[in-house]
This record gives sequence, structure tokens and C-alpha cells, in this order.
Amino acid sequence: MSVDDQAGADAVEPGTDNPARKAVGRPGIEVLNRAVDLLNAFTEGPGSTHSLAEIARRTGLPKPTLHRLLAALDVLGLVEKTPAGYQLGIRLFELGEHVPRKQKLREAALPFLQDLFEASHDTVHLAVLDGTDVVYLERIRGHRPINVASRVGGRLPAYCTGVGKALLAFNPEAAMKALAMPLAARTPYTITNHQVLAEELTRIRQTGLSYDREENSIGIVCVAAPILIDDRAIGAVSITCSPPRTDVERYAPAVKAAALGIRRTIARTPGLRPSDSTRGDNRS
Repeated sequence: MSVDDQAGADAVEPGTDNPARKAVGRPGIEVLNRAVDLLNAFTEGPGSTHSLAEIARRTGLPKPTLHRLLAALDVLGLVEKTPAGYQLGIRLFELGEHVPRKQKLREAALPFLQDLFEASHDTVHLAVLDGTDVVYLERIRGHRPINVASRVGGRLPAYCTGVGKALLAFNPEAAMKALAMPLAARTPYTITNHQVLAEELTRIRQTGLSYDREENSIGIVCVAAPILIDDRAIGAVSITCSPPRTDVERYAPAVKAAALGIRRTIARTPGLRPSDSTRGDNRS
């Protein structure tokens, strides 16, 4: 029996809510689905190195299947085995650096992010929308460390982050999906009422500014602005800090100016039109 056949025989049945699964759900491709499930396990929750038992818990895959998949991915450089367990391999980092959307947007934005950091000495973010989540493309950590949940390559729900609300406000399809799904309370200050969130997005469209006032993490506030091309946000920038130290609103003009500067740079950069950069908005 081949590795593909054996993996299909002893692995659990995958979910059916993912359109990609429906497209590649044939038995000969199931091993690919399981490999993706395995890799996705490293993006969930804290920590970057996981034991076989933890990966099995996260994926629901049997340990014999995981042994074979991990061995194959190790040979390919996609995962690495360490004394402490398994971690993502350097090959994935290399591949990620060639993602056009990330590379071009980050290169256009980086000088402006550095300017924001120099002006504030607080944490600066660049993020894009993927479905109803935000994915962070860049983070410059401030001189005054704060316990932010963001990390480069990480994702958070859009409805409870400054960059996320800035992106939702200027991506109608994604906003409609966010307003139709449950809004879980991550802190006592999270917006969990759909009408209140809709009104918040309207204010953001009017002002061009978005605020997170401890909605995702206690003790963390931020001000964000969308990077607009043809009235659609292809990214957002923010300054994040701790509320006892400063009034985050004083950073609003600088953040808005940075977003405008990035917009002008992007307008001269092929390959960063909204049709190229907001495909995630239509995902289920």
C-alpha cells in the first residue's frame, strides 16, 4: 500500500466546510489535505515547537499517519525535527518571502513604517485582510515592550483589531460576512453587537481612522488607517501602545499620513491593484 493510500485509510475524515477540500477531495489527493492540516497546526495557539502528541491533538490525525507525513515534510525542508519536537522548516520561510502580495506591499510600506516607529518608538504594524481575519505582514517592536498578540505571519479576527476594522470598513464583502458571524468577546471591551460594529465601520469610512481600545487584548490600544486604492483597502497600518502611557489619538495624524504615503507609492507599483490584493475578502 502506498503512503497516499495508507494515509487515506487511517486518517480521520476531514471537514467539508473548506471549498479547497471539496475541490481536491479525491482519495489520491487526501494526503495533501492532511499535510496542510499538519502545517496549519503550527499556526494555532502559542509556541512554535510541538510534540507529536500535541500535533495529533490539534489535527485529529493518527500518530502513524503523522509519523509518515512529518518524515516526508522533514526531507522536503518544510518541517524540522528538534530534541523538543517539531517546528516549521526554513524552506517555508524562503517560500513565504516570495509571495508577491507580501513582498511588494511590505517593500512599499517599510520606509513609512520606519518613520512611524521613529516618531513614536511604539509598536508599528502592517496588515492585510484574509477572509474576515487580518494577517500581519510586518511588525516593528517598540522600545517599550507590550504584550501584543500579533506576530508576522499571524492572524487575528478583524472585528476586534484596529487594522482589521480599518480593512473591513473599506471591503464591503468582508464586512458583510463579519456582520453575519458571531462576534466573540475577547475582552470586556470587544464589540459583540452587530449594529454597534456596523456603526463603527461607518465612522471609520467617514474619518479614515480606526481605533482598538483594548478590544482584542487588555492593556493594548492602537490607532490604524487603511491603505486605499480605488476606495478599497488593500492593507492597513497602525501604531500600538499601552493606554496608561499615552493617548493613542495623538498618533492619528501620523498614521493617516503614512497610509497616504504608502498609497501613493503603491499607485506607482504594478501588481498591487485591489483585484490582486483582496481576493481573500470573498473567501467563506
